[in-house]
Amino acid sequence: MSFAARWEGLAPELKSVLRIVLGFLFMQHGLMKFTGWPMPMPPGVDVSLMSQTGIGGIIEGVGGFLLLIGLFTRPVAFVASGEMAVAYFQFHFPNGVWPMVNQGETAVLYCFVWLYFSAAGAGPWSVDAAMKKP
Repeated sequence: MSFAARWEGLAPELKSVLRIVLGFLFMQHGLMKFTGWPMPMPPGVDVSLMSQTGIGGIIEGVGGFLLLIGLFTRPVAFVASGEMAVAYFQFHFPNGVWPMVNQGETAVLYCFVWLYFSAAGAGPWSVDAAMKKP
């Protein structure tokens, strides 16, 4: 078997690795809003739980954890994708059309990667996959 064929055969596992890494990174955005980890919010920014930023933090923190472990991946990824679309158009797009200019690249990437996972599922290394096994 060729290297290319073996590498292609790893696609399902690499899909899981992508979900795990991005779930961990996404979760940090939510944790930052409520705990100040891994970095504090800017001075003077107080996040109320029921504010738009607070709800976004819940989606990012809890949703990021669920995506990290691969539990309820499709619906959670769909909600997270929508949150990132809102974040882009509400906070980045008014500062310019191009994501490189308006600092919205991360929001765009998360939006479309989570949209992909909402359709593709979590991959084999996930709680979702473990729950399907007999």
